[in-house]
Amino acid sequence: MKIFNLKNGFFFLAFSLTIASLSLSAQGLQYTTTADGTLKFKESRLSITAVTNAESKIAIIQFDATKQYQKMEGFGFALTGGSANLIDQLPDQKKKAILQEVFGKGVDNLGVSYIRISIGASDLDAHAFSYDDLQKGETDSLLKKFNLSEDTLHLIPILKKVITINPTLKIIASPWSPPTWMKTNGASMGGHLLKQYYATYANYFVMYIKAMKKKGITINAVTLQNEPEHGGNNPSLLMDANEQKDFLANYVGPQFKAAHINTEVILYDHNADHPNYPIAILNDAKAKSFASGTAFHLYLGNESALSQVHDAHPDKKILFTEQWTGAKGEFGGDLMWHLEHIVLGTINNWSSAVIEWNLAADASFNPHTPGGCTECKGAFTIQGESVSRNVSYYIIGQASKYIPAGAQRVASNTNNASIKTTGFILPNGKKANLVVNTGAAQQLRLMEGNKQIIFEMPAQSASTIVW
Repeated sequence: MKIFNLKNGFFFLAFSLTIASLSLSAQGLQYTTTADGTLKFKESRLSITAVTNAESKIAIIQFDATKQYQKMEGFGFALTGGSANLIDQLPDQKKKAILQEVFGKGVDNLGVSYIRISIGASDLDAHAFSYDDLQKGETDSLLKKFNLSEDTLHLIPILKKVITINPTLKIIASPWSPPTWMKTNGASMGGHLLKQYYATYANYFVMYIKAMKKKGITINAVTLQNEPEHGGNNPSLLMDANEQKDFLANYVGPQFKAAHINTEVILYDHNADHPNYPIAILNDAKAKSFASGTAFHLYLGNESALSQVHDAHPDKKILFTEQWTGAKGEFGGDLMWHLEHIVLGTINNWSSAVIEWNLAADASFNPHTPGGCTECKGAFTIQGESVSRNVSYYIIGQASKYIPAGAQRVASNTNNASIKTTGFILPNGKKANLVVNTGAAQQLRLMEGNKQIIFEMPAQSASTIVW
């Protein structure tokens, strides 16, 4: 009799655990950040229930996992030379902590999965440099003096630490300028690449990728020029669509192939006002065969331009590689605009990666080159040993913390003009919906088939729902 009761007890316990498990599985999580800054990644538990008509007047988000689009490659920041310098000067424990916070995958980490670095100096290095700087009048067509120079001081040591934290991190590298002796004006700012150095500069890319690989750093993708239509930055280079097409089709592409370089080549890397630039290159069969996709910024134009390029060449990927938040910006305004247009907007127009500019600056927005950006605010402000977090930390974090690389974008639509949304199936099989509420506080109903999650969103806020 005692044995029977014991078995009954075990049966009851197992039954209770099963019910508890089912109850736990019928829950979702909501992570909310508000424009007024009172909530930052605030976690709330939500219930998943059967659909009823009682909530018919609530705004609806319709999630449809059967309609699938691009896979996400990641979210992150530009790790500029200046950012690396500021992080590297921190005491070891603080340095370790900030890198873990950004690149780790724990609940208190951002989970950054894609970063952008510069080939040579960007304008957020203390001064302009390349990997083959010479005295005025000298040339080096065989690149015998090529070396990774100042990248070995801070950037490469930080990258090695980052890769230890996240070995699957993707890196895209972009040049601001070739060595000045390769240019029509012989200067770091502006000018064009001299035709006689097209082959040499293509070899410069090959040597860079191989040199980084020897340091244990895989460059997953390169763009051929940062902002090729803007010659007023320091450093910078002008490169029109015909020049980029020629450079890729007849020099970079063949040299990568001959050297067995698998690094992707991404076109354009500039504003969404000129989608005709990458389309013109991709319309050339030879150039297209060497291109993996197109990168965009959004200082001009509209995110819908990304879909124009995708529709013209749907077999090529789209990446979003740069948007800065500035010294004169306001937390709430920047948070809402970037989440609506840079994160949701570009993803819903086929971008598979979203990268903000830039990871860190000091309180005076240094370092930068003479003529470089004087107002670019980092995700972190690092002043001496003091570290604080700024708006782009939360812009990227609202996605990167909950939507890892490999997430599959799926259809997510709404009947409310103040609600912006995009949906995902995560690599672990869970689902996620990123929602931006541009209007007043309201209740929403997220529906998938015959299931629903009803949740509240404060005015001017963003929520990531995971279930």
